[in-house]
Amino acid sequence: MKEEDNILARIREILGGESTNFSILEHQVDIKVQMDYFEYSKSKDGANNIEEVLSNEHKLYDDDVPLDDKKALLVNLASIDQPEAYRILERYSAKATSDLRDWAIMATQESRMLLETQLLDEQQVFISTGLGGKAGKLRYFVVVFSLDEEPFTSSQRKLIEGEFTYSLKQSDAEVEKVEFSKNYVTLLTLIPLSVKVRLPFQLAIDECNSLGRFIKDSFIITNVKELNDAEIQEIVQNPPQPEEEQ
Repeated sequence: MKEEDNILARIREILGGESTNFSILEHQVDIKVQMDYFEYSKSKDGANNIEEVLSNEHKLYDDDVPLDDKKALLVNLASIDQPEAYRILERYSAKATSDLRDWAIMATQESRMLLETQLLDEQQVFISTGLGGKAGKLRYFVVVFSLDEEPFTSSQRKLIEGEFTYSLKQSDAEVEKVEFSKNYVTLLTLIPLSVKVRLPFQLAIDECNSLGRFIKDSFIITNVKELNDAEIQEIVQNPPQPEEEQ
């Protein structure tokens, strides 16, 4: 799926326009951890003895229980379509140790989707990215560069913050964080599924440049992770090749 796509329209197109409920993973969970969780979950057949699994909540908090056993318990709980299993996962997610926090979040999300599917009797689509989302919106990390490769001036910074905030608001999107560094500015944003992702940023850049050209037209946008300076410089030096049209 390309960044310029209307994600909501593309999902409905793929599903044949069927009525669908969407569930967005709100927490920021590393993509590799997500893939490990899904692969592990697919390799399991689900809970064979539901009552036994539900009675093993205490094992999640026991330091003597091996990590792999706790992962298996989380996955088994997520496969049980009972509110009690969801409540167990919800409780543990709030107290999970750092090595199992992301797994607990993924299991809780899966459990909630299972219950919603059962209650609503409608197809559910789970949307997860490395940066997560909130209130039906996906989170994106954006890097915008100065045209002269110099730090933005104070007046340019003020203009950037104002124009990007306004442009995103017009699309029912929002800016969560703005940080200026070297010759670029980074923004952490929330974009509705129905909005073409690149559009509000391009409009904001165009508006800023109409008042004195000082921003490059090309910019970085990702929903995988927040990039550090070294990663940003690597992308600048080795830009990804554009996808060929199908």
